[in-house]
Amino acid sequence: MITVGAVPSAWAADAPEGWHLTAMKAREMWKTSTGEGVTVAVIDSGVNPETPALKGQVIEDAVSGPVGYGATEDPVGHGTSMAETIAGTGAGGGIRGLAPDAKILPIRIAMKGMSKADGKKAPSVDKAIRAAADSDAKIINMSFGNSYIIDKDAAAVRYAYSKGKLLFASVGNEAGKKTLAGKYIGYPAGYPYVVGVAAADKTGTVGEFSEKGIDVDLAAPGLNLPGWCDATFTRYCTEEGTSFAAAVTSASAALIWSAHPDWTNNQVLNALIETASRDWPRSETSVYLGHGLARPRLVLADPAFDPGSPDVDPLLKQHEALFKSLEVFQPIPSPTPTTPADASSKAPADGAKPAPGGEGKNAGATDTDTAAAQDGDSGTLWPIAGAAAAVVVIGGVVAFVVVRKRRTA
Repeated sequence: MITVGAVPSAWAADAPEGWHLTAMKAREMWKTSTGEGVTVAVIDSGVNPETPALKGQVIEDAVSGPVGYGATEDPVGHGTSMAETIAGTGAGGGIRGLAPDAKILPIRIAMKGMSKADGKKAPSVDKAIRAAADSDAKIINMSFGNSYIIDKDAAAVRYAYSKGKLLFASVGNEAGKKTLAGKYIGYPAGYPYVVGVAAADKTGTVGEFSEKGIDVDLAAPGLNLPGWCDATFTRYCTEEGTSFAAAVTSASAALIWSAHPDWTNNQVLNALIETASRDWPRSETSVYLGHGLARPRLVLADPAFDPGSPDVDPLLKQHEALFKSLEVFQPIPSPTPTTPADASSKAPADGAKPAPGGEGKNAGATDTDTAAAQDGDSGTLWPIAGAAAAVVVIGGVVAFVVVRKRRTA
């Protein structure tokens, strides 16, 4: 099962209207794209399809058999918060997501807060990823993690990429803690083909809890955002965590893919990277912010935007050393000609030795934590700071993975 990484902060009456919608100029983007036609698979604690903001948004019974167990029940509340952050309609005073016309395909995995019986029945992470890969979802959101490489999970991720999916994962909330989770970015954020996302606040400063390392690929709003306080679904809290940042980035990708349905996963990701807010060269990465803060608005604002090659993973050069050094990460042939599996999104470049979770820097990476990166004419400054992974706790036959969730303020 997967554990909740932290606790909710104070209740907020204005929680459903997250500040990030204004900061990212969501209403301007919605004139071009609302995410229509794009499905996001949310692998999490399950999704409650009956909240006001999610009615009509959740594709129920899309995954059959044991893998579909409990998908539309959320005994933790985390998965529902992620789903609303991505595609909430705002109806009934609920959360308005960044891609309000996208659809959610829920897949439940075991998480802390569930009963042991539920944990045993929930599918393993690798089966959940494969189910998402075989679905109509274009994007897979994974706001959870553990501190160990699991071969089956790595293979499932490779399979999902080969099916043309775009995968996002939270990098973790344990930065600075004297634990394995506090030292290294975990998995799935640390796997090739997965885009690791860090959490930033209103000023663009990455939260002190947000893990740092070469496996940070992008950053997005993840502090003081609205989410359900618990599984009673009676009130919202202001929360923080890289979980939210991953969800916001998944929604950003949904907006772009909706506007450009003929693009591949590589092109959507390349567009996010090329337009990311940063003040360092494109060839370098920050261990705090990766390639910068996601700004899908700049892609949507340019009808002639060049997304690059449909067949080349834009993170290949950055992460190719991991393919060479770890057998588990060797690329597999892709059945989809436009999305070859010879591209990685997770490994140090230029011969750097990969750290267990990506704590070390690759050549060309910067550890700047005050990088000024303005969002066009918005004048918003986005400095940067910190990122980490969470530990899988094994108890009996049930494994609980740490969810990159809420933290106390």
